[in-house]
Amino acid sequence: MTSNADMTLVAGTTGREWRPSVNPWLVAAAVMIPTFMEILDTTIVSVALPHIAGSLSATTDEATWTLTSYLVANAIILPATGWLARYFGRTRFLTYCIVIFTVSSFLCGMAESLGLLIFARVIQGAGGGALQPISQAILLESFPQEKRGMAMAAFGIGVVVAPIIGPTLGGWLTDQYSWRWAFYMNLPVGILAVFMTRAFVEDPPYIKAAKPGRIDTIGFGLMAIALASLQIVLDKGQQDDWFSASWVCWFVAISIVTMIIFVIRELRTEEPIVNLRVLKDRNFAVGVVLITFLGVCLYSAITLIPIYLQSLMGYTAMLSGLTLSPRGIGAIMTMPVVGYLMGKVDFRKVIGTGFLLVAISLWNFGGINLEIAMWNIIWPNVLMGVGLSMIFVPLSAVAMGMLPREEMGNASGIFNLMRNIGGSAGISVVTTLLARRAQIHQSEMVSHLAPGSLSYQIHSQQLQEGFRRYFSSPDALQKANGALYNELIRQSTLLAFIDNFRLLALISLLCVAGAILLKRVKAKVPASVH
Repeated sequence: MTSNADMTLVAGTTGREWRPSVNPWLVAAAVMIPTFMEILDTTIVSVALPHIAGSLSATTDEATWTLTSYLVANAIILPATGWLARYFGRTRFLTYCIVIFTVSSFLCGMAESLGLLIFARVIQGAGGGALQPISQAILLESFPQEKRGMAMAAFGIGVVVAPIIGPTLGGWLTDQYSWRWAFYMNLPVGILAVFMTRAFVEDPPYIKAAKPGRIDTIGFGLMAIALASLQIVLDKGQQDDWFSASWVCWFVAISIVTMIIFVIRELRTEEPIVNLRVLKDRNFAVGVVLITFLGVCLYSAITLIPIYLQSLMGYTAMLSGLTLSPRGIGAIMTMPVVGYLMGKVDFRKVIGTGFLLVAISLWNFGGINLEIAMWNIIWPNVLMGVGLSMIFVPLSAVAMGMLPREEMGNASGIFNLMRNIGGSAGISVVTTLLARRAQIHQSEMVSHLAPGSLSYQIHSQQLQEGFRRYFSSPDALQKANGALYNELIRQSTLLAFIDNFRLLALISLLCVAGAILLKRVKAKVPASVH
């Protein structure tokens, strides 16, 4: 383990670790604004998916590509962050990324077709991919070791709360103006972020002195092909009945082969694009697995709940967003407490409790029906917010807290990469399962609509009597059958939602056991005593 004295030599300082020339909380504010904006855009369009689909003549399933394409592009650029930061200079590269993200946000709002929107989202995701790891590394370096817990709590508020308020803000903008304003709003925020970055963020001496070296273009290409192929299969495989289509088989084979070659190359090359050797650290390896499944549960739930509320419960985009917003209350109230407890309580207990609360929340969503009150959606969201805040901050600290400083940038890139991959894969899988499980439940329930069924006869007769007040007998019969079929669709879709929520609850519950595999980390001695 690298000592603080070693880190001082690496940083090029004399006698003590490097510190920023301004108050570190100003640095924290400067890096939190672009981070918050970037994470917000992973979920802000979730409640607007039906509106985007209708506006651009696409299905809701196709509209979810605007979420997954963003996450995949975001994930692909993450591993190259360290090299690009050394090549351009970290502050300058951070500024470039903010500009790219802001301009592409404007292009997203201007898109007149789904293809153009997805293309702009890919650029946006690539521009935003480096924002999180750079911001996280700057934050950790700007604070002394004994204050990094509170700094990570501040960072965690943005990372956890942004995807929480995203649906609320997106719903309000969609209902009051247009879904396009969910992207246009990034313009003033991006300008402010550029100003604050240039004013308060600076490169430490060891970043200025570092040479970029040679980028592993082959490794980067292999990783991009593997992830892109996998995501295309996850997004479009449902339409062509998965492995019954030859192209799906080919794309899966390409993804597997390129990923295997990528791993072998990264372990053998001297300057890998992703230094997989850092996974030898047990806490980091376990933390990466847990953050991947956290991404699956978080982004899947954020995608499923608005679709359920709008498609089955008749909520507006704004109302569905407001129903999700209390999740932020639980996160904001719990985050400072978690930051205070950093170093005082066993991380494993806090992380395990967080996953347990998320599992309980998702299991409660698995008890939904078509007549539930808004409160039945609100309180599990609050519970989920509490659980997420108990996971993110301790998990980030325990996963990367024992790594040498020079490995933090690479480790942060891998950490955020896997969370995004988990989120993208989770969204694709649950939307596919939603369609498949709805079909299965529909085929199972259709037997109840048989003419010989007494229940069917009673309900059909009642509906026909109601429709006869306004239509002829043949039309009343047709409309009664249509109403019963529509109810069958609603009930089967509801059961598919329940299946998804219970699956996510099981995944989260398994992560409770995964937290036990983490090694207990003791609070580090402050740098001043070394």
